[in-house]
Amino acid sequence: MNQFNGIILEGNSNAGKTSVLKSLKKLQANDDDAERSVVILSEHYSQVLHRVNGEITALNRREHLSLLQDRTLMLTKLNEWARELGQVQRSKGIFFILERFHLNHRVAFSDSEVNEMKQIEAQLLAMGAKCVLLTISPDYIENRLRSRHPEEWIGKSEAEIKMACDLFSKQQEEFRQQATDSVIPTIEINTDTGDWDSCARQIYFFENKIK
Repeated sequence: MNQFNGIILEGNSNAGKTSVLKSLKKLQANDDDAERSVVILSEHYSQVLHRVNGEITALNRREHLSLLQDRTLMLTKLNEWARELGQVQRSKGIFFILERFHLNHRVAFSDSEVNEMKQIEAQLLAMGAKCVLLTISPDYIENRLRSRHPEEWIGKSEAEIKMACDLFSKQQEEFRQQATDSVIPTIEINTDTGDWDSCARQIYFFENKIK
């Protein structure tokens, strides 16, 4: 048995990643049979965009690759340590959750070479990583965007609203395509209902069945 296993949460902004992550934390903490050690990295440790001194800053492709390589190396070293200790039981292994990782990079730099990204994905796959892509149905996109940042929609024209929704749909399709191209097994979960606990249960209890 692989003493490592974990989930990578991916999807557009507002798809529900952070909300699902919170529910996953609670679910894992209340599972008496869960892994003893848990590594959880929110999007702030791995995403392309960062807020520095109040300003949004975007990493370039090389910078972001280096960031993901550092995070993956950290997990790899933990994996090697667990092997040395002989921690092969699920209850003594390590469970990791990553928010925004390989697909975030693939979508942001879709026109770039992906060989180095494939190497990172191969390492994650070897550690039992599985990906969950959170999505929203077209009819629910506008309501979700409005509910998350209502102040940003005041005074927007119908054309601007449509443009924002169309962009969301386009990016979501890009995530789907990049997930297909990735070696990491991926399932898609729709978050229209906003029932984050239900989404977390789907992910947590079916995690070992994603092939």
